[in-house]
Amino acid sequence: MSAYRISTAARLLAVSDDTVRRWVQQGRLTVQESATGPQLIDGASLAALCQEIAAEQSIDGMDTGAGRRSARNHLTGLVTAIRSDPVMSQVDVQCGPFRVVSLISTEAVAELGLEVGSLATAVVKATNVSIERAER
Repeated sequence: MSAYRISTAARLLAVSDDTVRRWVQQGRLTVQESATGPQLIDGASLAALCQEIAAEQSIDGMDTGAGRRSARNHLTGLVTAIRSDPVMSQVDVQCGPFRVVSLISTEAVAELGLEVGSLATAVVKATNVSIERAER
């Protein structure tokens, strides 16, 4: 299961480290307990909160930033859903307030090790969206 340091989660959510810590205390984010290392935020919990925040930031269901980017973008975010059949998969990535959906092969999903909560980059060019596994 993917997990992220508080500082990384804060960057992905565009909030301070202290805000992430408060959300952990409030139960809004789940941590993976570690006896020796730093607290790690559960990737699936972080992905769900990204979607919640994006929904709060939208205006009448429309992305607030739509139309302000070029045709060639690398949008980094968290995988929020994967729906697969034997050949193809639909991968949803929440990139800030933007939900990006890509149709890629199920083999590519396995090779990239994608799962809900994984950090990934959606590469957008024209009408095609490719997925890269982001390095930590």
